[in-house]
Amino acid sequence: MPLGALRPTPLVEQATRRLREQITSGEWPVGTRLPGETTLAATLGVGRSTVREALRALAGAGLVQSRQGAGVFVIAAESPRDWPDTLRRAAVGDVYEVRMLMEVQAVRLAAHRRTDADVAALRAALAGRRSAAAGGDDVAFVDADVALHVAVVAAAHNPVLDGLFAEFVPVLRRGLIELVDLLGLRAAQVNHGDAAHAALVDAVAAADGERAGAILRAELDETLTLLRQATT
Repeated sequence: MPLGALRPTPLVEQATRRLREQITSGEWPVGTRLPGETTLAATLGVGRSTVREALRALAGAGLVQSRQGAGVFVIAAESPRDWPDTLRRAAVGDVYEVRMLMEVQAVRLAAHRRTDADVAALRAALAGRRSAAAGGDDVAFVDADVALHVAVVAAAHNPVLDGLFAEFVPVLRRGLIELVDLLGLRAAQVNHGDAAHAALVDAVAAADGERAGAILRAELDETLTLLRQATT
């Protein structure tokens, strides 16, 4: 597709998108040397600094690479680093399905790997969830609930799981806040899910991985069902 001048609104974002389209559409295949900054700036109708920022964004996305003295080359037709963007765009229910696969295994690992410090952190997080429930603020309650689950994953002592779950947290938080508000879950039970979370912490503390996994799966299954009901 031919390049063309851009409109004068977020120029860096527009330039990045236009250059990305050239790559993902196949106009500039992998191995292609991009036109120079001056040429791109003239074609897009922007300054060289805008082009430079756009190329940095594409490099950060893993699509292009600058080679000293040679120029900027296409190294991938699709960005290998679009995972956060994929999560932001994903339906909360889809994210929850993946969360179940990941977190149930994480809690099983946590039950076998947890330290005394991990158990103390879990019990503190459970207490924090109860305190937030008593406070009456739905957002604070959701944040405390998420913090407990983060502590569960941390007790598995797997940095890859930690990193993956950290990516999930913003989407999960948003979905849970919407769910609590939409269904009024705390209207009938202020500390919704307390028994299940207490049992989960006890199972991890007792090194009972199977029980911990079963409790968490049941809890997440219930939440996923509510999410689907709320969005259909």
